[in-house]
Amino acid sequence: MLRLKSIKTIFMSLALIALMQSCESRLDLVPEDNRLTAEAAFATEEGYEQAFAKLYGGIAVTGQNTTGQPDIVSDDEGASGFIRSIWKVQELPTDEAIIGWNDGGIRALNTQTWTAGNDFTRAAYNRTIYQVTLVNEFLRQTTPEKLDARGETDAFKAVVNGYRTEARFLRALAYYYAMDIFGNVPFVTEADPVGSFLPPQISRSDLFNFLETELLAIENEIPAAGANEYGRADRATVWMLLAKMYLNAEVYTGTSRYTEVITYSNQIIGAGYTIPATAYQHSFLADNDTNGAQDEVIFAVPFDGLNIQSYAGTTFLVHAPVGGTMSAADFGINGGWGGIRTTPTFVEQFPGEENSADQRAMFFTDGQTKEIEDIGSFTNGYAVTKWKNVDVNGNAGSDPSGEFVDTDFPMFRLADVYLMYAEAMLRGGGGDMTTALGYVNQLRNRAYGDASGNISSSDLTLDFILDERSRELYWEGHRRTDLIRYGRFSTQGTWAWKGGVPQGTTTGAFRDLMPIPANDLGVNTNLEQNPGY
Repeated sequence: MLRLKSIKTIFMSLALIALMQSCESRLDLVPEDNRLTAEAAFATEEGYEQAFAKLYGGIAVTGQNTTGQPDIVSDDEGASGFIRSIWKVQELPTDEAIIGWNDGGIRALNTQTWTAGNDFTRAAYNRTIYQVTLVNEFLRQTTPEKLDARGETDAFKAVVNGYRTEARFLRALAYYYAMDIFGNVPFVTEADPVGSFLPPQISRSDLFNFLETELLAIENEIPAAGANEYGRADRATVWMLLAKMYLNAEVYTGTSRYTEVITYSNQIIGAGYTIPATAYQHSFLADNDTNGAQDEVIFAVPFDGLNIQSYAGTTFLVHAPVGGTMSAADFGINGGWGGIRTTPTFVEQFPGEENSADQRAMFFTDGQTKEIEDIGSFTNGYAVTKWKNVDVNGNAGSDPSGEFVDTDFPMFRLADVYLMYAEAMLRGGGGDMTTALGYVNQLRNRAYGDASGNISSSDLTLDFILDERSRELYWEGHRRTDLIRYGRFSTQGTWAWKGGVPQGTTTGAFRDLMPIPANDLGVNTNLEQNPGY
């Protein structure tokens, strides 16, 4: 069976899906003369497996090699990756992160002053659309008719049908992020033609309905919760994506769906995931796939310093926050990039701030100021020590150079489900206070090491949940979505440098959606820009 953790280079010989040729404008791919045809690429069982690996690889890596063979051409290949680009648009415009660099207009994310020409909003758009493109072509090439024509055995057809189900989940995941970040996006499925074709634009609410239908259709076809390999989708992963869609359904469609959040949260919780009896930081270390932290992980993106090397995922999250007087060796890396810190607003989420008894308050303060007078100075703003490339014993990851990390990215974990349940309960979706309180206090027990941080039912409010989601899930790519659901991303809520001023100010409501990239609008006449851009 396919084991993503052991693939050194996720190589794809299928030209039709390996080549990124203006997919931001067409969502289809055309082979170059020196690439294999589909018939040649799918001539062996290994070819199918390689094509399938590419679908998962598109989340973790940027192309056919560590660098130099990118799927998407850009000035900074590492910045074009799925996790890194999504992370930037989900975290940098919020109160959780600030970055010292300013290449490609990245600082405009901090200040909420981006335009339709911003390199980093475009990177997130291109990568999500590219993922859709990959899946569509895989589905085109693995239909029952094509399998029959190639003379595949019944046993192998069953394997490929399983691949197809997971592929549909991966397409839904990509479209989910596109819907959340950009709203009305180009829409193509495997039923659409390849070639000179301008994709129509789908409304956000219609895309929500498509994704809901797709996920419900594959729910009972994908392996049961916990039955698939680590790093691959299963039924709980489908439930998780549904729950996250329903939690934000009022934003996406205008209609709340909190009852469904409770339903799917209960199904995930009942599937056997647990909050491990380990320190919170173990979930973000080099051995987080084996140190016990994996017991709560519903879906992870694996990385490996020797076998899955990428600047697009946790290598970025470990290197970029290290600078100033911080010791790179303490993080298991060969040097820091001196980029990301956090804002005073986030520090103040914790009682006692940097001295908090809450172990999730992982700040480096030596030589750092809490206040941020100069975004470009790494020492302005506390550094964050959450992500590391060392194991629970302090040993560095497998790459002897210290360049690439072993730390996996836990995209979905049980803590998020517990907090979704509590929020949906408070919003009238059902459930009960006693259960919700128990879930929240499980997280706080881990955070404090005992019951000293536990809260009572009178403390469990929507405002508390928003703050607790920040304390528990910070720097995991959730904050922008959470703030928008609470109405506090743009027209309400201020933090350092929001709006481009040191003390922060509010911005226009149109910022709740990122712009469709200008270059895509220039090619695809079916697209209309989001209001305000």
